[in-house]
Amino acid sequence: MSRNDRMAIAPVSGALGAEVTGIDLARPLAAETVAALRAAWLEYQVLFFPGQKLSDADLERFTLYFGTFGKEPFVDGISTDHPNVLAVIKEADEKRKANFGGNWHSDWSFQQAPPAGTFLYALEVPPYGGDTMWANQYLAYETLSPGLQRLLDDLEAMHSAKRPYGRQGIYADKSQARSMKIRTGIEAEEEIAHPVVRVHPETGRKALYVNQVYTIRFKDMTAVESAPLLDYLYKHATRPEFICRNRWREGTLTMWDNRCTQHYAINDYDGYRRELHRTTCAGDVPVGPHQKQRPIAAQ
Repeated sequence: MSRNDRMAIAPVSGALGAEVTGIDLARPLAAETVAALRAAWLEYQVLFFPGQKLSDADLERFTLYFGTFGKEPFVDGISTDHPNVLAVIKEADEKRKANFGGNWHSDWSFQQAPPAGTFLYALEVPPYGGDTMWANQYLAYETLSPGLQRLLDDLEAMHSAKRPYGRQGIYADKSQARSMKIRTGIEAEEEIAHPVVRVHPETGRKALYVNQVYTIRFKDMTAVESAPLLDYLYKHATRPEFICRNRWREGTLTMWDNRCTQHYAINDYDGYRRELHRTTCAGDVPVGPHQKQRPIAAQ
């Protein structure tokens, strides 16, 4: 009996998240194992795989079980051999600096077709701190009043990368996150409209789809007009009862469904080094309750 024949999946919180044990991700997986993992991913939204020993090639192979690689717009890969693997690093001497992912967000929601999933593998972690939190955006939508749900079902919001990656963005200051291979520029200031309520393409469930890093305003409204309702939604979307939290251990791989979660990397480990390697798998164009699937334009 192989290790993968003993796979077990156990929830880690009432909101979302499950730990997967009895599986070795450094080995090729059978089709039925991949199918079981996809089903668990769709059910629990975040999966944690402790005790793994993965190379970057292993991480890439596992990612490709769930789709082609996502497009990484402002962060360079670790090498020409592994261009789809990003090194998420904060050095021990980077004190009082911005950390990558240090606010509630959905990865690359400013893209026409944001990633469906994100995969993050821990190589070096601090003795304490540096946890990551995830918030269930199905619950965020489902716990809104029926009246607000009806209003949001018809709204679109504008998303942009300008706050972190624009010419005046956080990372335009090269003293911030200097250990990361981050690029900034005018292309980050483009805006794209996405539905405020997103229908998951596989589960059919509705999820709230705005976040305070990349959502700029509602479509056809100013930022000032949009702010009161958006601020309410940001706070509501990350209520404690919607959240699970991971205390990283070396060798833990985490994968999450970017279409129905937000996440937050906590920056509380000054003086310690943290390195994780990250990949994404490609997603589709977000679709609202009253929209049809839209084709992806040529990149």
